[in-house]
Amino acid sequence: MTPQSFAVFAGVLMAGSGLALGPDKTYLLETRLASLVKRENLPGLDALAARLRAPGEGALAREVVEAMATNESFFFRDNKPFAHVRAHALPRLHAARPPGARLRLWSAAASTGQEAYSLAMLVAESRALLGNRQFEILGTDFARAPLRRARAGRYTQFEIQRGLPMQMLAQYFGKDGPEWQIAEPIRGMVDFREWNLLADLRPLGQFDIVFCRNVLIYFDQPTKARVLEAIARQLAPDGLLYLGGAESVLGMSGRFVPAGSEWGVYELAGAQAEVRRPVAACG
Repeated sequence: MTPQSFAVFAGVLMAGSGLALGPDKTYLLETRLASLVKRENLPGLDALAARLRAPGEGALAREVVEAMATNESFFFRDNKPFAHVRAHALPRLHAARPPGARLRLWSAAASTGQEAYSLAMLVAESRALLGNRQFEILGTDFARAPLRRARAGRYTQFEIQRGLPMQMLAQYFGKDGPEWQIAEPIRGMVDFREWNLLADLRPLGQFDIVFCRNVLIYFDQPTKARVLEAIARQLAPDGLLYLGGAESVLGMSGRFVPAGSEWGVYELAGAQAEVRRPVAACG
């Protein structure tokens, strides 16, 4: 593959998903685009790059972006963020909201849905505390194929074994042939939508909890800052942002500060001051 072709792919990926592709990732292009090259009956990546340079190839460019997406997800990944949600975030937000207010949770880059369904199971497990509090859980991703799987809520034995506690498997899943089907009450708690983190996030509304984990690592610094700024605008004043274990806002955003000592959990700068601010007496 020529340097010119590599530049074409890098530009398509940056424009379409924010993915920063370094020269050391050439092997990813070769492996993940091989089936697309074969389907289009092309001799190689240089020919595919030539197609992408031609006008009217937006659909093909989108397929390239989706093929290059890293759809790595599993239930209760790393566990600590979910434990924090259950022990701290849900009780705090529940106590801070009036009875009729709905709590909204967002799983950004939801892939095949395990993260969003993990949050739904946490909510179900916390009903004794939360009572009849209404929730809305949204999972978004720009890649269409993973979202179709997420909506179906069907998982292989291998996917089930990655992080899902046995008691939750027994309670919230049923065996259906070689796969496991998530129970309809949990499936119905989550709405999956096709959305790009680089797009305008305002139509998604405001969220109380945002999981954007293991996503920023694929962006360059300006794109990380742009995404964090956009998320900050959609986060409730006392809401919480959860990033991956290898991610940080340091040097990229002044909108967030660590929320306590738990690594990877952030709140809006000044949020605690807002929470503590006394309410003026009426009359």
